[in-house]
Amino acid sequence: MHGEYKVPGGKLVVVDFEVDEGKIVDFRLSGDFFLEPDEALLDINAAVEGMNPNSTIEDFANAIRQALPSEVHLLGFTPDSVGVAIRRGVTGAAHWRDYDWQIVREPAVTPMLNAALDEVLTAAVGEGLRGPTLRIWEWNEPAVIIGSFQSVKNEVDEEAAAEHNATLVRRISGGGAMYMEPEASITYALYIPGELVRGMSFADSYAYLDDWVLEALKSLGIDAVYKPLNDITSPLGKIGGAAQKRLGSGAILHHVTMAYDMDPTAMTSVLRIGREKLSDKGTASAQKRVDPLKSQTGKTREEIVERMIEVFQRRHGGVMGEVTEGEWDAAERLVEQKFSTEEWLRRVP
Repeated sequence: MHGEYKVPGGKLVVVDFEVDEGKIVDFRLSGDFFLEPDEALLDINAAVEGMNPNSTIEDFANAIRQALPSEVHLLGFTPDSVGVAIRRGVTGAAHWRDYDWQIVREPAVTPMLNAALDEVLTAAVGEGLRGPTLRIWEWNEPAVIIGSFQSVKNEVDEEAAAEHNATLVRRISGGGAMYMEPEASITYALYIPGELVRGMSFADSYAYLDDWVLEALKSLGIDAVYKPLNDITSPLGKIGGAAQKRLGSGAILHHVTMAYDMDPTAMTSVLRIGREKLSDKGTASAQKRVDPLKSQTGKTREEIVERMIEVFQRRHGGVMGEVTEGEWDAAERLVEQKFSTEEWLRRVP
């Protein structure tokens, strides 16, 4: 068996092994990581040898930690990442380059249609009607987009939203509320089969799916890092946040919104951001929580999006594609039947 795991912000971990009578045998760890002393590699191999291949990531990591000498340095990987690589090998996880990716960037549409399109394209991947896809959102009006389980009255000042002509949209993924204006945010969505993150914990999958974005931001001079569970941040402040929805078919929607040039006054007037949440983020005011990409890079929104696509293609491949007529029709029907209805919008009043 063969398993690979690219540690977000770190190195590639590769494992090769066989399974004989319910035990791991001939285990070999390799990769482009750094490890001192050299002999610790043999300690890791010996720790995993003979373990049950169905052990958890934590079980593998604990066995490795116990086997390592007290003076050891692991750079670019951890015992947990070895466990992830093993689980990916056992479960037959796929890799980014196993797929023919499409990259989609359509003309601007309403935020509600964008949200519906996320559901339609994720379902299409799950049904085998579309290959894995990266889509850049473009929208033509302001919106307040809330998570699937959020309360409207607790999160949104609807009078202030109306003053800013912002449409209320409830997405199918969890997570927090966002105030979005055209050209002031960058939102992208990945529609993927579950095999791409098989063997990972839910938390690990977030950072794994956004690692290419961190590379793109770093190439623009931003010291971007991932802060669990779902934040992309920098020393100057939070940049954006991710959310996921996993369908019964196994397909996964993973989407991210990053601040490009947000209006903090408008954001804090439209969103009811409680003091408890601000305290949890370690900030004194909501206006300091999000630091736009424009101020950190001096680049236009278009330049940043182009860099993102360039890095994605270099790392994972992909050709420019489009949303099909049938997918547009399905999304429009979904807006009418679900996303625009009071039943959906106020499922949590």
